[in-house]
Amino acid sequence: MYRKTNKASKNYRKSYTNRNSDIEQESFVEPQSIPELRRVIEITDYDSGEPITHKLELYKTDRIDCYKVFVDGKLWKKRIGWSNILAGIRKALPRLARE
Repeated sequence: MYRKTNKASKNYRKSYTNRNSDIEQESFVEPQSIPELRRVIEITDYDSGEPITHKLELYKTDRIDCYKVFVDGKLWKKRIGWSNILAGIRKALPRLARE
């Protein structure tokens, strides 16, 4: 077993004391309330000649990193993550060929 020096012992006690005070301060932080409607994404597509607007409404679910998604008022997915939402938008709105 390694021998602890006086300097190491003092630093250990000091860091342990600071850790306890940090934990006590964290316990007073109030939890943040999350609104039902978390995000709204509006997409206007000009490719078809006349503008078409799609509205994605992202509501909270039982998980903090997932959303319940409504597209134009109709349920798309009950629980889906942010990166999968963006992938779905990318696949639904493909690029057109260049003229």
